[in-house]
Amino acid sequence: MSLVAGVDSSTQSCKIVVRDAESGELVRSGRAPHPNGTEVHPSAWWEALQTAAADAGGLEDVAALSVGGQQHGMIALDSAGEVVREALLWNDTRSAQAATDLIGELDEQQWADAIGSVPVASLTVTKLRWLRDAEPENASRTHAVALPHDWLTWQLAGGFAGSGFDGLVTDRSDASGTGYWSPASEGYRSDLLERALGHDAVLPRVLGPRDQAGAGTAALFGGSTPILGPGAGDNAAAALALALQPGDVAVSIGTSGVVSAIAGAPTADGSGLVTGFADATGRYLPLACTLNAARVLDWAAGLLGVDHQGLAKLALQAPVGAEGLVLVPYFEGERTPNRPRSTAALHGMRLSNTTPAHIARAAVEALLCSLADGIDALRAAGVPVQRAFLIGGAAQSEAVQQLAPGILGLEVLVPTPGEYVADGAARQAAWVLSGADAQPEWSASGAPLVLPTGTLTPQVREQYAEVRDLTANR
Repeated sequence: MSLVAGVDSSTQSCKIVVRDAESGELVRSGRAPHPNGTEVHPSAWWEALQTAAADAGGLEDVAALSVGGQQHGMIALDSAGEVVREALLWNDTRSAQAATDLIGELDEQQWADAIGSVPVASLTVTKLRWLRDAEPENASRTHAVALPHDWLTWQLAGGFAGSGFDGLVTDRSDASGTGYWSPASEGYRSDLLERALGHDAVLPRVLGPRDQAGAGTAALFGGSTPILGPGAGDNAAAALALALQPGDVAVSIGTSGVVSAIAGAPTADGSGLVTGFADATGRYLPLACTLNAARVLDWAAGLLGVDHQGLAKLALQAPVGAEGLVLVPYFEGERTPNRPRSTAALHGMRLSNTTPAHIARAAVEALLCSLADGIDALRAAGVPVQRAFLIGGAAQSEAVQQLAPGILGLEVLVPTPGEYVADGAARQAAWVLSGADAQPEWSASGAPLVLPTGTLTPQVREQYAEVRDLTANR
């Protein structure tokens, strides 16, 4: 039996799954936490990966491994391959002005035509512009730029000491989130990189969906040298794990909220609501992302002094629409819509509708309405949407499950809970190991829960939209 490993190096932690390459059966797993913050030295991710590997019983027996990782982060490297400064994560919004400046130089549609997306604070290109303006000495020292999953794959292969910058590789899904790689032309736009950073830099070589990224170093794998897959951005890896097809949309409720769909052609949405990414199979993954997702429920639960189960119970006690109480959940600013400096607002408060149940209901409805806005944006960009797969930690909330079909207006399926990003990376590793044209057909660990369609609740969307637009300038 050949074993493969999949890594999910996310914002909060590193998870590793080890699976049978042929059947996909889970053999063992491990995890380790990441430090908090929106800037982190990449060495912390490397240490967490090694800790997670040990927690999984080691990786000496795996034949192949792939890394899925949080997208967009900026890792600046000097000419010796050393990290120039702590990496800026996707959710670091200090580059909001840099995004505005870049759009002032090329307008929204020009950016969308060039890279499939309009710059926002999360994209790497804006962080490089911030580096140029705020830390010019560090910008001038920057010889190469990598993303989290690129850098980890490079370390597994021996890093700079092993192959120099020639061994620095990525995949099209993660490259498409940088702001200087084009899904339409399948190539880097060095002119956009130079516009941001002020000079050219070495970038990871972009591999195909089943290309080998080299081999793991024997010292790290107990003497073995497993094949390394190209890896993927987290959303693309999750889509690979779920085997999404055109018409399917993944609604992921984690640290961020992500609405992503499989498409056969690249998108170029000049409104900036839909980012036109690539997927991990050779197709495309247009998506809309919110900065505020599961943490909205965390906030409400903390405010009301209950756990998440108690929050769901409270929410289901209140009427549809919470009797006019509306939460705009932009606690950390927002990306979709692009309002990085906005704040949250609780609107429509009366003595009768500020009970714990009403507040809980407003929080759940706000979370789902913000994700429904993302689905609307996909449709407006010409992406077919037929059914939704509800994933992520908050997808297990009873209130989220009961309210989702009515607010999203779609058939909603809840897959068996799992580590979708790590599972997708493992499936990619099995694909690379096999050398076959087709992806491995792994059997699902359980049939997804199909939620009753129930009664549509358009009034919830309508009152949310009214308050969302009322607070647009906040």
